[in-house]
Amino acid sequence: MIISSSSMEAVEESLGEARKTFSSGKTRSVEWRKKQLRALIELIHDNEENIFKALHDDLGKHPTEAYRDEVGVVLRSLDTALSSIEKWVAPKKSSVPLLFFPAKGEVLPEPLGAILIFSSWNFPFSLALDPLIGAISAGNTVILKPSDQAPACSSLLANTIPLYLDCNAIKVIEGGPETSERLLQLKWDKIFFTGSPRVGQLVMFAAAKHLTPVVLELGGKCPTILDSLSNPRDFKVAVKRIVGGKWGPCSGQACIGIDYLLVEEKSASTLIELLKKIIGRFYGENPRESKSMARIVNKHHFARLHNLIKDPRVAASIVHGGTLDEDSLFVEPTILLDPPLDAEIMTEEIFGPFLPIITLKNIEESIEFVNSRPKPLAIYAFTKDETLKRRIISETSSGSVTFNDVMIQFLCDTLPFGGVDQSGFGRYHGKYSFDTFSHEKAVMQGSFFPEIEPRYPPWTLFKIKFIRLAYRLDYFRLVLLLLGLKR
Repeated sequence: MIISSSSMEAVEESLGEARKTFSSGKTRSVEWRKKQLRALIELIHDNEENIFKALHDDLGKHPTEAYRDEVGVVLRSLDTALSSIEKWVAPKKSSVPLLFFPAKGEVLPEPLGAILIFSSWNFPFSLALDPLIGAISAGNTVILKPSDQAPACSSLLANTIPLYLDCNAIKVIEGGPETSERLLQLKWDKIFFTGSPRVGQLVMFAAAKHLTPVVLELGGKCPTILDSLSNPRDFKVAVKRIVGGKWGPCSGQACIGIDYLLVEEKSASTLIELLKKIIGRFYGENPRESKSMARIVNKHHFARLHNLIKDPRVAASIVHGGTLDEDSLFVEPTILLDPPLDAEIMTEEIFGPFLPIITLKNIEESIEFVNSRPKPLAIYAFTKDETLKRRIISETSSGSVTFNDVMIQFLCDTLPFGGVDQSGFGRYHGKYSFDTFSHEKAVMQGSFFPEIEPRYPPWTLFKIKFIRLAYRLDYFRLVLLLLGLKR
């Protein structure tokens, strides 16, 4: 069902139908879940070229980038879910203390109900379909609200999903902020939001009215720590990965992209020259003509980026790039050396193709620098120093830490993905997605024998002694004690 410019009545009707479908019990069937997942695979295979075109229309993404960051991510997630879902839904036996013998315990994952997913514009397919896969795998009904800032992708999702998936259980609602506000007025069983911290606050505020649990996948200023690697080859590989992690995914418009770089003063000039060289190799002498670099999503975000470097103090720190073209929404890969730390470019998430380099006397100072700022979604560190690695892990806090590479943690289904503090909370990917959209229900099977009388009033000195011991001793010793005390 597609709803554009949604009225409150239409939104409520859509949610009501999703709840009715959930109440029917059909989504609890493993076969139903598998059927929807297979249908998603079919949707992607049938519409791959349309997906590439929509991503190019909205963001200027090359098909290779689109497959790497969107299509491939979703297909891999679908394969993981299809091959694992039977194991995920199976009840898990739980160890029960002998005190409760012969009772048995298990943990049963059950679906939550009606889920609301807000996806983001920078990866409009993977950030819509990846959480959807988790919600379906867990047996929920879903209302998906794509970002209106990627209109071609939103339209494609709205027009294709009802053709492939169960339209009584999985719906797409298009619209702008007004539609989102209407959706948030309703009671959901869980809300999954990907976007900015500012909007995340609004989502959480609205959810609190109904005590709705939320997952917030936000962002933050993700630092990269570059140690002075003694091997020139390692240093070159590190810089290549930094260039790929800064400008490769959606022209820097990525929540887990590199925001700024920390390096020792002695390495700065070598680093900058190598960055320039690799940028030229990746995007040519005139990046404006490159087909391998995505564009800024719209004029609003272009103006925001322009404002970041309008400050004369910031402009003076530019050592490479700095060209902007509003007509084509192009921003050149730009390197800044030691911009003022109180400037907006160093206090707000950049979300674009500017790379500030901050120099330090020694790389160990990077830990204090990172800790002086809000907790990031990711920390990247290129180093062979095991002591520095241990310090980064133990002395900093972030959604994830990746050593000697960038952004690969997002593609690893066996690791949870999510933020901490201002960078968000909740986690997903692989089994973690299933868990996020499930309730782990504790089930305990008791027995009518034996009947331990000291658990009941009237209270006596004997009973309090017995209860004290019950918390300290195992079951069989307790029974023996009880028999002895009774004699």
